[in-house]
Amino acid sequence: MSIDVFSAFIIGLLGSGHCLVMCGGITTMLTSAINKPSNQPTSQTSAQGDIPVKVSSSQNNCSPTVPALNLVFFYHFGRIGSYCLIGAIVGFTGSLAAKNIGLPIAGLRLIAALFLILLGLYIGQWLLWLNRIEYLGKGLWGYLSPMAKHVIPVDNRKKALGLGALWGWLPCGLVYSTLTWALASGSSLTGATIMLFFGLGTLPALIALSLGIGSIRTILINTTFRKIMALSLISYGIYSFIFAYQLMF
Repeated sequence: MSIDVFSAFIIGLLGSGHCLVMCGGITTMLTSAINKPSNQPTSQTSAQGDIPVKVSSSQNNCSPTVPALNLVFFYHFGRIGSYCLIGAIVGFTGSLAAKNIGLPIAGLRLIAALFLILLGLYIGQWLLWLNRIEYLGKGLWGYLSPMAKHVIPVDNRKKALGLGALWGWLPCGLVYSTLTWALASGSSLTGATIMLFFGLGTLPALIALSLGIGSIRTILINTTFRKIMALSLISYGIYSFIFAYQLMF
């Protein structure tokens, strides 16, 4: 496993608290059917990222019609699949920039390191410049978000997969920061792999939330823990910046 791929996994892992804010609501909605009393239809709606998500279920004493955990796994499969697609596109773009424009890969790595530092400052709530970066994706999101009407209510695997695939394009500073690593990879395959491992890094917290392990949320949104994770990202960003600078000069 290359250092970039491992780094992407760590970024996803350390940034999980942000993921709980962006995706935790949907994860909770998808699994809410498991904990409802039997023979009682449920219908809940959650508004996340301008997408209303409605989950309906009707349970008996054995199992729900569509097991909620199944929906969760298909949702995350779609979400990470979109990350991989975006990573491949961005990695290919970096490759073109390096070959046709002569932009050095080490220069792209400098940019990636700077974004990692900004991500740490963002998660630590010390500097919120990444909020401005998120606005860059709002134009595309405006075209994609109406597609939500085709996948709600989320009552089967296909819709859960579609919702996840759509959600992967939600403007997110954490995702955009990791995409700079995909850009610096200079390869569509490596770019997709980086985003795959980033997505896998976000899974433990979200799956734990799905399984009802609420303590994980308490830990990840704890101010002290969040600042420790932020400082870890900043430290790694500084190290990456120095390493990339030495490669250039």
